[in-house]
Amino acid sequence: MEQLRFEFPAGSPAAARVLVGVVGSGDLEVLVEPGTGGVTTVDVTTSVNGYARVWDAQLARVFAAEPRASMQIRIHDFGATPGVVGMRLAEAFEALKAPGAHGQQERP
Repeated sequence: MEQLRFEFPAGSPAAARVLVGVVGSGDLEVLVEPGTGGVTTVDVTTSVNGYARVWDAQLARVFAAEPRASMQIRIHDFGATPGVVGMRLAEAFEALKAPGAHGQQERP
């Protein structure tokens, strides 16, 4: 197991808490919570050691694509591929935009 932390510039805090994926399901889990203004912090717990550069490249692409709200993101990867990581993050960001996203949204 490896613990990684990444930070990216961001805007105002996100308005909601979102969980996509299921803990312990063998699938990637992403928890998004409002962050402090100006920065998004991504904490990754990965079962694959030595992939910090891969994570950095994947997350840099995601956060360079468009401006994002300030968030605290926790990812438990369960060995997921970069494609699955991108898909789950997109799902979480989409849930944040959903009407009524002012509380916890959980998506399996």
